[in-house]
Amino acid sequence: MKTPYVPHVFGEAAVRKLRSRVGWVSAAVASSVPWPQKDVWVQYAGDDFILRGTENGPQPTAPAITVPGDREELEQSLARVYRFTSVLGWFLGGYVDVVDVISGSHPFGFGAQMRHAFSTVGQAGAKSFNCNHMPIIEDENIRIALAFWREGERLRRVHDSYSFLSYFKVIESQYSNGRQREAWFNNNIDKMAGDAAARVAQLRAGGADVGRHLYDSGRNAVAHASFGGGIVDPDVVADRRRISADLVLMRELAWRYISEELRVPTARSLSDTRNRLESWSSLLDPVALATLEDGATPDASTLGLEGLRVGLALWPDHPMDGLRALTMHVDAVHEGAVRILLFNDRMTMMFAFVLDFRHGRIHTQLDNSSLLQNDEHHPVEDDVREFATVFHRVIGNAVVELCLEGREPIDCEVVIPVNIIPRNPDEAVEEAVEAFRRERGQQG
Repeated sequence: MKTPYVPHVFGEAAVRKLRSRVGWVSAAVASSVPWPQKDVWVQYAGDDFILRGTENGPQPTAPAITVPGDREELEQSLARVYRFTSVLGWFLGGYVDVVDVISGSHPFGFGAQMRHAFSTVGQAGAKSFNCNHMPIIEDENIRIALAFWREGERLRRVHDSYSFLSYFKVIESQYSNGRQREAWFNNNIDKMAGDAAARVAQLRAGGADVGRHLYDSGRNAVAHASFGGGIVDPDVVADRRRISADLVLMRELAWRYISEELRVPTARSLSDTRNRLESWSSLLDPVALATLEDGATPDASTLGLEGLRVGLALWPDHPMDGLRALTMHVDAVHEGAVRILLFNDRMTMMFAFVLDFRHGRIHTQLDNSSLLQNDEHHPVEDDVREFATVFHRVIGNAVVELCLEGREPIDCEVVIPVNIIPRNPDEAVEEAVEAFRRERGQQG
């Protein structure tokens, strides 16, 4: 499944995007995922989505998603939003669901009243909202499974019966006959854990065939209301209690189907499995790459990395001026890992990284990065500011990206400081610059 780089544009550039055309469709959403405070423009699967911030003005506003579209394109535009919200909610571990729509020449927003009525909005910071590498869904069966999952998540704790039915449809929608579905249930019920496993044990202790119980006393009883037939009666306490007890099991089964059978990653699972170095793989000699991935040590001269020009950025920003074109030097190669050094043209800044090809990771080595001076050049104030910005932002868990023209950026592992309390990056940078000015003044 494709999980490509998803550009995120914050701030004034997102506002300019909203002013760039006439004709927009805006959808207010109910959301349980952390929502951006300010507008962020996300470019996903070839389409533009602007997530409208909840703090764009003096009054709070409802979370919303705005997409380009004229009135004549309302249904197509709204369908794009629905598909996007299904994937976004799954990826970030919550739900995002459309509750109202406005179309017009301008990108209208929604007031705070709707926000309070429909959402429990956790706040992402000004630039912390992140759905990077969210999977692109191209298969129709996966799309519909995620749509039913979205409904189930939205209805959980609101309407147990309909939530149960939506989770059941996640699995039911994938099979053309009941025998295949029943076989899947029987093969997976014993793989449950936690509260779901406890419910399986409870049902079996009462003599129930768990798979048949979920279908007859759950799915059918919720979906049908024929006179004299088995139904979930909204006025019968035992019926409501039973469906509520079964809901945790049905949700776990639906989650397992999407995760294990359809193999749709979440942000958490992708963080564990994604090869960060994949976009650079074709730069290396295939034999050398295979050697590195096997944990062995090829000759450094065979790698093809020496002399590359790369940019160093702090996600989601572009590289600072002095970090747009750094020259790569291969410093060491050992057992699947390559240590690289990046220098600016004046050789006054050096940044060290370790490319771990065996595990598909890249690590920032702050302790081995430094300002430099040589016979021709000494650091200038801009060097100090840019180096200190990288250093203190990374200590504060900012994500470093290495950018190579024509390829997706590769992101470094987050640095977890040990025996240090991170400082406010802005204050620390200004102190470093001021110390440099004082030293330069004393030397002068």
